[in-house]
Amino acid sequence: MESRRERRGRDYIARHGETVFNAGRRLQGEHVHTPLTRTGFAQAEEMGRALRAELGERPALTLWASPTGRALQTLAVIAEHLCLDWHDARTDPRLVEIGMGGWGGRYYVDVVAQAGPVIDPLTGLLRPAPDGERYHQIAARVGAWLDDSESDGDRLILMHGISSRVLRGVMTGADSHPEYSTPIAPGLPQGSVVRIERGRESVLHEGTGGSPA
Repeated sequence: MESRRERRGRDYIARHGETVFNAGRRLQGEHVHTPLTRTGFAQAEEMGRALRAELGERPALTLWASPTGRALQTLAVIAEHLCLDWHDARTDPRLVEIGMGGWGGRYYVDVVAQAGPVIDPLTGLLRPAPDGERYHQIAARVGAWLDDSESDGDRLILMHGISSRVLRGVMTGADSHPEYSTPIAPGLPQGSVVRIERGRESVLHEGTGGSPA
C-alpha cells in the first residue's frame, strides 16, 4: 500500500497510560472515561520527559487527542512537561479506540469463556466483537481525520492502542493485514511515543504497559 501525501511536519503519536480497566483486565474499547491508575500517570510523566528532551520548552506543536478522559488525562501531564496549555488541545471522535460492541466493559476472562480468544498472541490485535467495529472502519475514520486535519507543522496525537496502530499504518503505508485487509503498524506498549516524519516511523519512547487497548 502506498503512503499518503508526504507532510513537512513531524507527527508524534502517543498511547495513553494504564487505566483502571487495563489493570482490572476489562475490555475498554470506546468507553468515554476510564481513569488512569498511578502507573498510568507515571507512564504519562515518562512520555512527557521524553518529548521535552526531543522538543524542548514551548515547542510549536499542535495538540490533538481522542476525546476520552484517559487520553486527555495523559495529555495534561505531557503538556505540563512541554509548558504548553492543555486547553489549546483539539479533540476529534475519529481518534477513539476500536468500538467493542457488546464486549465493551466486560472482563476478558468472561468474554473468552463465551467466545474464545479475543487477542491474537502473535500480533496483539483484538478480535472484533460480533457487533463491534471492523479494522477497515477504523482506517476509514482515521484516514478522514488525516485529510481534514492536514497541516505542515508538528503535531502530538494522543490516542489508543488499536486505533493508533491503524493510524500509524495508514500514515506509513504499512502492508495490509492478511485477515483484516487494513494497514496496521506493529504494536507498542502503553506509554509509548513514536515519531513519523516523511512517512517513516521511529520509536521515541517505549512504554511499560501491557494491554492491547
